[in-house]
Amino acid sequence: MPSRLRLRQRLMFGNAIALGPGKAELLQHIADCGSISAAARRMGMSYRRAWLLVETMNQCFRAPLIETAAGGKGGGGAALTSLGQQVLIHYQRIQTLAEAATAGELDELEGLLAAAPPADPH
Repeated sequence: MPSRLRLRQRLMFGNAIALGPGKAELLQHIADCGSISAAARRMGMSYRRAWLLVETMNQCFRAPLIETAAGGKGGGGAALTSLGQQVLIHYQRIQTLAEAATAGELDELEGLLAAAPPADPH
């Protein structure tokens, strides 16, 4: 039976979330789709929200993680830069290492959980 607990890593840079699970997922979808708007649709978010996340990520790192091409007859597009690919790989490794390092503790906490999560966590 899969654990009911999830470990979610967020990398903070000052007060900004430089990278977290949602931004990593967005990067992966941009890499797969070649488009910010298509990536946003896959995630069920607005293009505006996706663009704001891209802007934050691009501002947090020494160079942009995503390059965009202007639209037109052939349409626009977006792609991960070399730095964007590196950042995504490092984040995925951090997530894997953190999950492996905390597996025992998460198993212990799993046994201490209530029967079901709260209906509204807020």
